[in-house]
Amino acid sequence: MATWSDFSLQNSASPLMEQLIFFHDHTLLILIMITIMVSYLMITLFFNKFTNRYLLEGQTIEVIWTVLPAITLIFIALPSLKLLYLLDEIGSPTLTLKSIGHQWYWSYEYSDFINVEFDSYMTSDNEVPMNSFRLIDADNRTTLPMNTQIRVLVTAADVIHSWTVPVLGVKTDATPGRLNQTNFFISRPGVFFGQCSEICGANHSFMPIVIESVPMKMFINWIKMIL
Repeated sequence: MATWSDFSLQNSASPLMEQLIFFHDHTLLILIMITIMVSYLMITLFFNKFTNRYLLEGQTIEVIWTVLPAITLIFIALPSLKLLYLLDEIGSPTLTLKSIGHQWYWSYEYSDFINVEFDSYMTSDNEVPMNSFRLIDADNRTTLPMNTQIRVLVTAADVIHSWTVPVLGVKTDATPGRLNQTNFFISRPGVFFGQCSEICGANHSFMPIVIESVPMKMFINWIKMIL
């Protein structure tokens, strides 16, 4: 049986996603208020017996229904513009990750280190451990440090893919011959899942993204093991 939590967004793991959830709730509240007010006015009109056949204009009501929507749009536009600038590119990230989409898996390159790259395939059904998740776990997880500004360069080798991790508020198209850029700041440790969000072929739903967020010391030890 579904609960109310099934209809909400996932818990955020980055400040950007927290702002996106705030903007969603803020806009949803405004829409609910508009819906209630319009529904009330329509119901009162249905049951109102007072009519005026010769009413051709009403300056006051026309000013009101022009000004009120404009004010409402301002309340939506201001936090939207703030969020747009927060999502803008950064100039000096601490770590750069390159993600390359293939049919149907992801390749990762840590550009700040030499020869740190690997492919990430979906874990097959006969290899999924008991404490893991079917169809959304990968054989090689992408390990990243928490509390660090991270830049992700996204491209593709064949067709258009989309690198998406909902809890981080990240969704970037992977286009062949083009480098797209996004950034995020992971605020807590954990394992975060995503999937390709572009219809890229027969196995489109079988190329998951798995981000493992760890403290910086653990990340440095992991890099040393690979090197």
